[in-house]
Amino acid sequence: MNQNFPPNQPFPPQGGYQQGPPPGYQGPPPGYQQGPPPQGYGQQPGYGQAPGNYQPAQQSAPHVAPQGSPYPVLVSTMNDLPGYTADKVFGEVFGLTVRSRDFGSNFTASFRSLGGGEVPEYTQMLAESRHVAVMRMCQMAQQMGANAILAMRFDCNEIAQTMSEVAAYGTAVIVHKVEPPRPQDSKPDEDDANDS
Repeated sequence: MNQNFPPNQPFPPQGGYQQGPPPGYQGPPPGYQQGPPPQGYGQQPGYGQAPGNYQPAQQSAPHVAPQGSPYPVLVSTMNDLPGYTADKVFGEVFGLTVRSRDFGSNFTASFRSLGGGEVPEYTQMLAESRHVAVMRMCQMAQQMGANAILAMRFDCNEIAQTMSEVAAYGTAVIVHKVEPPRPQDSKPDEDDANDS
C-alpha cells in the first residue's frame, strides 16, 4: 500500500487534486446549520433511548391494547385481527437495537457453551433486545397515530461476530373493535305451528 497519502483517504489523490473547497465555492447557503440531520423517518425523539422514554403523539384512535399488556399499542403477529377492523393503514414501522455482551459475560458464556444446554447470559440479552425493539416499534407507530401493529416479525443478525442486532417490524394501523352480530329472536316456522 502506498504510504504517501493520509491513511484516512481510501485512494491516493489523483493528479490535479487540490485540498480544500473547489474554486468558486461560496460556502453553505444562508440559514444552513451544521449538526445532526433534521428529524425524519426513523429519527423520532428518544429513539435509541431506553424503553418508556417516549412521548406518544396526540391520537384520535381508540386505545385497544389489552389491559396488562407490556406494550402501549396492540401488537399482533397475525395479518388480520379477529374482532377488529382496520380503518387506516400507515405502513411499516420498526424498532432496532444492537447489543454486545461485556467481556466477563462472554467469557462465562463460552465456558457454559462447552457443556451444552442453555446459555442464560445470552438468553437474557436477546430477551431484553426483543423487548426494546418492540417498544421502539410501538413508539414509532404511536407517533404516526396508530393504535395497533399487525404482521409483527423479528429479524436477528450478527454484526462483526461480537454484537447482535434485533429488529422488530410490522404494519401500523388504526383498528376498532367490531361488535359481533346479535342473534335474531327465532320465530317458530309456520310449518311447526301447523304440525301441532
